[in-house]
Amino acid sequence: MEAKWRWIAVTAVAPIAWGSTYYVTKQFLPADAPLWGAAIRALPAGVLLLLLARKLPKGEWWWRSVVLGLLNFSGFFVLIYLSALLLPSSVAASVMALAPLAMAGTGWAMLNERPTIWMGAGAVVGILGVLLIVGTGAAAINPWGLLTSISALVMSSVGAVLNKKWTAGVPVLASTAWQATAGGGLLLIAALIVEGPLPTVGPLGWAAFAYLSLFATALASVCWFAGLAELPAGTVGIVGLLNPVTGVLLGTLLAAEQLSWLQAGGIALVLIAILVGRRTSAVQPAG
Repeated sequence: MEAKWRWIAVTAVAPIAWGSTYYVTKQFLPADAPLWGAAIRALPAGVLLLLLARKLPKGEWWWRSVVLGLLNFSGFFVLIYLSALLLPSSVAASVMALAPLAMAGTGWAMLNERPTIWMGAGAVVGILGVLLIVGTGAAAINPWGLLTSISALVMSSVGAVLNKKWTAGVPVLASTAWQATAGGGLLLIAALIVEGPLPTVGPLGWAAFAYLSLFATALASVCWFAGLAELPAGTVGIVGLLNPVTGVLLGTLLAAEQLSWLQAGGIALVLIAILVGRRTSAVQPAG
């Protein structure tokens, strides 16, 4: 049990970091360059991890890196960037809290990981908390922003479970480096073709990019995939509920977004959900 809590703590670094990206993107990064924004976030992180891993992909991992890079970095980062611009930080982060159901369902379908009763209970409690966070907020919800957030949720769930399926026996640092580099490379090509030259960014903007690339991408991705390697996909999805909690708290504390008592209650339910959902000591085999 102690080992499981350790892996939960490691995994938690990722959603906490990702929850902060909404505020950082909205406050400090250019609104008209989502491809460049995603590329500058992903590619330096991939190159850094590649230098640390000191290992290149072989055989089928060349095309697997491209597929996972597209799902976990390229498409996902662009959708998150757009969500951060179109929605309040609290709402953008909260949509991703459907991850327990999305990842548990995808894990069941692709990995034969049947969700346990505790995992299901944690997911229900967590989603109820998120409904309180989103449904009682004062800010209006942009439907296009909602669509981009839901698309990001689906893409990240499929990418995470596919990563878990493919990376058995492969070092986490190396596999993360390969897909981040591939995803960042795809984004760089798309940015040059669609958006043209690199946008002008001030010192605060480059500091924000450095934070997103080093902490919210390189470190967060390694922690996330390490957790996926040791925990059931549904459990990791429940830990991912820290994403909306972080987004709501930062939006309230730093961006003057209003937080109601019902939303505070929703945050409490999310934390309870993580305590409940972690009681999945073994994955029940399907069939």
